[in-house]
Amino acid sequence: MRSRTVRPLRRRNHGAGPKQNGDGYSGSHVQVRQARRSRQTVPHADHSYGMQHSAYAVPREGERYPEEEKDGRKKRGILSRIFVTDAQYFDYDLLLVIIFLMCLGLIMLYSTSSYENGTYYFSRQALFGAASFAVMLLVSKIDYHIYGAFSFECYLLAMFLMALVQTPLGHSANGARRWIKITESLTFQPAEVMKIAIILFISYELCRLGNKAHTREGAVRVFAFGIAATLGVRYLTDNLSTAIIVLAITCILYFVVHPKLKPFLAMLAGGFVMLFVLVSFLSASISESDNFRLSRIITWLDPENHTDTGGFQVMQGLYAIGSGGFFGKGLGNSTQKLGVIPEAQNDMILAIVCEELGVFGSIIILLLFGLLLYRLMFIARNAPDLYGSLVATGIFAHIALQVILNVMVVTNTIPTTGITLPFISYGGTSVLFLMVEMGIALGIARKIKMKEM
Repeated sequence: MRSRTVRPLRRRNHGAGPKQNGDGYSGSHVQVRQARRSRQTVPHADHSYGMQHSAYAVPREGERYPEEEKDGRKKRGILSRIFVTDAQYFDYDLLLVIIFLMCLGLIMLYSTSSYENGTYYFSRQALFGAASFAVMLLVSKIDYHIYGAFSFECYLLAMFLMALVQTPLGHSANGARRWIKITESLTFQPAEVMKIAIILFISYELCRLGNKAHTREGAVRVFAFGIAATLGVRYLTDNLSTAIIVLAITCILYFVVHPKLKPFLAMLAGGFVMLFVLVSFLSASISESDNFRLSRIITWLDPENHTDTGGFQVMQGLYAIGSGGFFGKGLGNSTQKLGVIPEAQNDMILAIVCEELGVFGSIIILLLFGLLLYRLMFIARNAPDLYGSLVATGIFAHIALQVILNVMVVTNTIPTTGITLPFISYGGTSVLFLMVEMGIALGIARKIKMKEM
């Protein structure tokens, strides 16, 4: 329900009219009390998404009232409630970094895939990129508080779309059923929707719970939604890597709002110990397995002896990184992309970057990602409210996790997971929702208030 503001009384001229009381207002004592209440801070009628604004104060002598309509106050139209019309700041640095990453991604995608597929991947990615850029600019103009009002609906929509994968609408590729088939040449990956939905919804829940989020009941509620989303991604779309990212985003958002650090350090240390014990056990007792995911772990532990059962892609990627040296072989001169590395335009594109541009080129890309994360951190620190700060933090966590995990997969630090490199790897759905996230971040930046010096 929208709250109502108190309409102030007009102040009359001192030289005319009936006798005034101690507060300088004419009229009855009831009117005086109404005028006093109008000075208090109350929720503004034009905002119903948790923001608090001061009510119209009674103007002093010589000041003008706002333009009045039927009820004496200026009413905002529907578009002004949805779109930001009073922006004082726009993060052009973040916009330029996004453009650089998109252009660099298109260049490397063409270099990686042109040998076998010509301009097929390049033209499709360029089309998706241009459309996604327009969507990003549109989203950046929307007041981000609207996402909080409909965050639960976004969460339910993401779960529903993932459930459609298990229907005849689902589409399988490379042994995994993760997509919804829209047309013969166009598919849609609903797990990408869940990444945004979990950021918006968990941020909203943490703001709504307030200090109750620090209690056991609050933690159970937050992690119940996070784990439900994680299980949905894992079992409805058979996507373990995205499920890990969704759960990690939930943990990071809860960590940011929690006042204590020691419980998280204890859980992190316990997790590393359990992981070390599990990996040591597998490397010592198991050499082969029919289980798909277990075989990936075994291949990761000893890729040289499992090139025929899953280690071939990893080994060829390592050969590409090693042969590139510091400055690389030159753009377009990769040999590992000539049908040697399977699906090089997807999660292994960083190996081709290292071969053609060398370690220097990969450092440039990582520096661009570092600048992107820095701008997101700046937006999170300067957001006008907690919800904006948490949403920007969630976007920061998503990009950071995906970049780190992709680099670790390419260098064989962790088992292969199929996580793509943001803005660089091929994928229309991934680019679209990454740009939506960037639009949300730019929308939060528009609400940052600049201080006058």
